[in-house]
Amino acid sequence: MKAVVLAGGYATRLWPITKQRPKMFLPIGETTVIDRIFADLEADERVDTVYVSTNERFADDFRDHLAESEFEKPQLSVEDTSEEDEKFGVVGALAQLVEREEVDDDLVVIAGDNLISFDVDEFVDFFEDKGSSCLAAYDVGSRELAKAYGLVELDGDRVVEFQEKPEDPNSTLVSIACYAFTEETLPLLERYLEDGNNPDEPGWFLQWLQSRKPVYAYVFEEAWFDIGTPESYLEAVAWYLGGDSRIADSATLENTTIGENVHVMDGAEVTDANLESAIIFPEATIRGGDVRDSIIDEGTHIENMNLAGALIGAHTQITSDSDE
Repeated sequence: MKAVVLAGGYATRLWPITKQRPKMFLPIGETTVIDRIFADLEADERVDTVYVSTNERFADDFRDHLAESEFEKPQLSVEDTSEEDEKFGVVGALAQLVEREEVDDDLVVIAGDNLISFDVDEFVDFFEDKGSSCLAAYDVGSRELAKAYGLVELDGDRVVEFQEKPEDPNSTLVSIACYAFTEETLPLLERYLEDGNNPDEPGWFLQWLQSRKPVYAYVFEEAWFDIGTPESYLEAVAWYLGGDSRIADSATLENTTIGENVHVMDGAEVTDANLESAIIFPEATIRGGDVRDSIIDEGTHIENMNLAGALIGAHTQITSDSDE
């Protein structure tokens, strides 16, 4: 079978830290969000090719990343867009990829900004056992959160109803961006689009599909993070760190208090400061102050600032004459 890792978004909610880098490259410990997915797909012998679907704007970034990686299966497949308003939508981009790459095998599709804690091969096992298209589903535990996703209703493990971003959810079980489609299903992507259906969210296609063919849900209880906001990125890193902190060997810390869930990366310098639930990118400098629930991008210089819930872009300089 083949796999597609969707990596074509522009992540505007994470600007400025994703203005010049794909959000899939955001670090999670010593790896990245997308490399966790690549590693799972690389290990599954049933998957022989992994298409990385991205846009023209970030194509060179992904090309360099893959060239420097040890993964053998991923290969780039580039959408013909460079700006957010030119996007085809996820379903449109997927249909174009299937045509462009002449995919005629079963297909696993995973969003590259998904931090999933289950092994992808377990999902593929489930798909092969069912012999029909499948999705992964997760209980977000909140009806308010469920409004932002595709809601699934099950009879056993078969999807009997699918609602994309409902205003009044009747449950909290949602579909995450992890799917498996049978070879016979792939031509239906084009039919779906030709009928004038929504090209943006794959949930609309799943809603359309499950009324025509059996779709099953692989329900998992481990952690899942949709890394689309600063808050979700901080939560994902906190889950990975589990209350601990990770300080790069090349980072310099002096007279600094490190709390829980702090990641300080290579070459960063922190002096006379307190850090709690913070991500400090390479070569950033923090002198004085308190930094909590914040992300400080690379090369940034901050002095005598108390920050909470801050998102500071690369190579920014912010200084204050006092600690207030």
